[in-house]
Amino acid sequence: MRVETDLDVGDRVMAVAVVSGTHGAYAEHLVVPAESVVRAPVGTTHLEAATLPMNDLSGMALDLLALPATATVVVTGAAGAVGGYLVQLAKADGLRVIADAASKDEQLVRALGADVVLPRGSDFPELVRKEVPDGVDGLADTAGVAGLALRAVRDDGRMVTSVGGNQVAEERGITVQHTFVPQYAREHAKLDRLRQLAETGRLTLRVAQALPSEQAVEAHRLMEAGGLRGRVVLTF
Repeated sequence: MRVETDLDVGDRVMAVAVVSGTHGAYAEHLVVPAESVVRAPVGTTHLEAATLPMNDLSGMALDLLALPATATVVVTGAAGAVGGYLVQLAKADGLRVIADAASKDEQLVRALGADVVLPRGSDFPELVRKEVPDGVDGLADTAGVAGLALRAVRDDGRMVTSVGGNQVAEERGITVQHTFVPQYAREHAKLDRLRQLAETGRLTLRVAQALPSEQAVEAHRLMEAGGLRGRVVLTF
């Protein structure tokens, strides 16, 4: 089926590349569906634009939560690349955001737009309950602490986790769902909205480090070590 596109040869673009079998995104040339491609945000570098599509589509967590404007959502792992995007996307949707952060990251998370920043740790759910005694409406977990953080969610609330394999038993009528970004790979309008938000400064693109493709192993070591405040990008 032929898909119409408003792109021209020579346009600066960004795209979602879905890994399939042995075909990944570590390549100098890629073929992707037309729906998975939009213009790169004006004023961004190639490195910055490359961090946006796959990571920010994790904002689908907010779609799954389906919270009304002015509702309160918790974002865990808010200083990370995905968590930081979720904070900004939630604010763009009119939500009140409570986020966790280590002391060294508190100012960063506040700068991303979180309304309340609380210390990360085992007592985080209780700290949330001090802010919202009945519990928050929804929670987006990017830190792999869903089982712990569930205590911060109100009865009949909603939780979404973007951490693969993080199984959480539902309780108190709370709905628990898991994100699967490839489902959004051809959501052209959503991808283009991310471009618009980046162009207006409502999404902050963060490159932690750029490495040549020959150093892909080192890139994985950096990511597995954790603590990055942005994305590692491979260059070709």
